[in-house]
Amino acid sequence: MTALPVDDSGEDFGRQLTSLPGWHAFVEASLNVPMAALTKAEYNALDAAGRDAYDDDRLNHHAQLQVVATSTVRNTVTCGRRLIILNRGAVSARRGLIVSGPANTGKTIALTQLGLAHELHDRRRHPGQDSRIPVIYITVPPAATPRMIAAEFARFLGLPVLRRANITDLTEAVVGVCTKARTGLILVDEIHNISLTTRHGADVSDTLKYFSERIPATFAYAGIDIEGGDLLSGTRGDQIAARFTSTATHAFPYNAEWKALVAQMEANLVLHEHQAGALTRLDRFLHTRTGGMIGTLSHQIRGAAVDAILTGTEKITKAGLLAVDLDIASRRKRRDTER
Repeated sequence: MTALPVDDSGEDFGRQLTSLPGWHAFVEASLNVPMAALTKAEYNALDAAGRDAYDDDRLNHHAQLQVVATSTVRNTVTCGRRLIILNRGAVSARRGLIVSGPANTGKTIALTQLGLAHELHDRRRHPGQDSRIPVIYITVPPAATPRMIAAEFARFLGLPVLRRANITDLTEAVVGVCTKARTGLILVDEIHNISLTTRHGADVSDTLKYFSERIPATFAYAGIDIEGGDLLSGTRGDQIAARFTSTATHAFPYNAEWKALVAQMEANLVLHEHQAGALTRLDRFLHTRTGGMIGTLSHQIRGAAVDAILTGTEKITKAGLLAVDLDIASRRKRRDTER
């Protein structure tokens, strides 16, 4: 099978992690040198076009602020790397990892950082071997079928998903490419979309198990409250539970790590009028406002930074933070704590 042509007419085309070009862009972005900040005098010396270009670069920088290495991320990477090493040479019954927790607690961040760590390690061990595909990242669609799962693998790899192709055709094509490309880690996100209480859900679980038996790779899943759901129930669930270890994500308490998270995010800001420490002095306010959710905190700070550039204030204040609309869940939690 030949790879599908890449259409780069859309600005965001190919940035999705569920495609090989998107995954490569994600990996390359992690290797980029942090944005160099101009002094206010240097900025004022630019002409109008130069300021517009620099501001656009700053907006992009704050929209994609560097991922903070939380304890959850570090634990996921450690557990995942351990399993990858233990699975070397295994011909069957490879063990996998499940990242589970409430929504907005950084499950996808932890999963993708594990993938990034493995990709970079593989590149160091095998320099110049561009034909290798160390990591695959897919998401489970709602109401998925076995063919849909096989198609997700195929699309990531750039294999054509023809209407007449059945699941056997897709599976054999995917297994062939993964084996040849030495894929060592397969990330499956949104795993909570699989329900073993339905026929399709059970079949999808069996399909992933079949892929894990045919592809010599470690599988890592991420989903919402997996241990409390039905993915681990029944006979199929018992099989998954016997082969997978788990790591939990959670809301952060207000402690030293939370303060460090805020401080690290503040250190990455590129704003001309922002005073160092102004954001860290608001770390308790930020914890109350976000409920300790890392995803909400990231949105809060990135949104305030974007507003600071667009409005020309060039700094983040408490009023600027309050002006950023947060997710509905965080508002609900604040109302509950205020009662």
